[in-house]
Amino acid sequence: MARLVIVSNRVASPKERGAKAGGLAVALREALNKRGGLWFGWSGETQVDPPSEPKVFRSGKVTYALQTLDPEDQRAHYAGYANGTLWPLCHYRLGLLNFRRTDWEGYRRVNATFARALMPLLKPDDIVWVHDYHFIPLASELRALGFEGRIGYFHHIPFPTPEVFLTLPSHAALVRDLSRYDLVGLQTEHDVRALLTYVSSEARGWIAPGGVVGLRDRRFRIATYPIGIDADAFVHDAEAAAGSEEEERLKASLAGRALAVGVDRLDYSKGLPNKFAAFGELLKSHPERRSTVTMMQVAPLSRSEVTEYQALRRELEELAGAINGEYAEFDWVPLRYLNRPFQRATLAAIYRTARLGVVTPLRDGMNLVAKEYVAAQNPEDPGVLVLSRFAGAADELSGSVIVNPYDVEGMADALNSALSMTLGERKDRWRANMEKVTRNTIHRWCETFITDLSGVDGYGAGVEPARSLPAPKKATRGRN
Repeated sequence: MARLVIVSNRVASPKERGAKAGGLAVALREALNKRGGLWFGWSGETQVDPPSEPKVFRSGKVTYALQTLDPEDQRAHYAGYANGTLWPLCHYRLGLLNFRRTDWEGYRRVNATFARALMPLLKPDDIVWVHDYHFIPLASELRALGFEGRIGYFHHIPFPTPEVFLTLPSHAALVRDLSRYDLVGLQTEHDVRALLTYVSSEARGWIAPGGVVGLRDRRFRIATYPIGIDADAFVHDAEAAAGSEEEERLKASLAGRALAVGVDRLDYSKGLPNKFAAFGELLKSHPERRSTVTMMQVAPLSRSEVTEYQALRRELEELAGAINGEYAEFDWVPLRYLNRPFQRATLAAIYRTARLGVVTPLRDGMNLVAKEYVAAQNPEDPGVLVLSRFAGAADELSGSVIVNPYDVEGMADALNSALSMTLGERKDRWRANMEKVTRNTIHRWCETFITDLSGVDGYGAGVEPARSLPAPKKATRGRN
């Protein structure tokens, strides 16, 4: 069995366990422990004239390699190009996109630095799995250094349509970088169509059945791998929360009122102002709901040093104050707004208590909170998931009440309908969602991607990794 090498910007410490590490970190560590492997990424530290070699240590079957970066390189790579350019682009927020050539150069420089640090640690038959938009050029850099093994890439955030992607000055270079991978994984079929359309219409590549793509001298595959959660673990946490002190405290504070809950990072992609406005509209247009429902929004701070995020925080504080100022009673606060994270067990208790889970991002790759809310429900009295059509999870969770987060009045009506839903309908919707959550888990996602990349079963079986292969004779051009 070939060794697995994981590359990600953040590397979970081997000391982090369970909920603290997060579902993705746990799944990746399990895969590394199973096969034996290497986890490579940024150390979280910066230093002028940093060492060229990473800090390497071992824990169990996993070797960890952490690279320290020059502070200006790290700023250009992370805050500059990755999160100042690619993040708003992929979330369709072109007004917030800030492209600077110096950031683009720093982004590529860091990827080259990572490749040079990683290359001496690689073995010829390693399987390298690169995670997310921070490292799109990494395969190009590793190929340039002579690595010929299999390299896969997973894009955790949305992939924009060609019309949006073309606004990026470096779009062509990024797609050439993607072509240096053997397998490119995306969250949804919509994302796959967007990239395939760009390849055929703009890059003049060819597309064969099964998502096999030819671009210049490269042949690779683009496919959908919807990420999931550790469903069994979350069900266990939710069941353990039943009757817990935290659940009892929450129920006592609600005084019999229904709870609508949202849990999102404080990020402009999450549609939080729209969600607050919709809740305010619910109280305005359906006055019978006043003093019968409380909304709790958990929004841990994210990138708080960035100006756009500071402005978002101020906007949300003003909206929450306005809603509470207009509708609160002496014994009821309509909107509870919390800027701190909670442990998974506490979130499970909140989800299980909530009659509504309100997940309404303006654009999201998948959104695992939606799946966590479903997994946490009491099968005998489940709540209802109100879900944005622009979250990747909407492709799977058909039992949700699907909303357009740009339609504030429509969301308010959807919240009202969900609050009025009968127990029978709530059970039917929950069962449809839960079947998808338990089928497409984080573990299945991880195993499927690695299996496909290794060529054991699926694309690549009996085929050498994609390198300078001719286009098949029956390849189709144009639309896919």
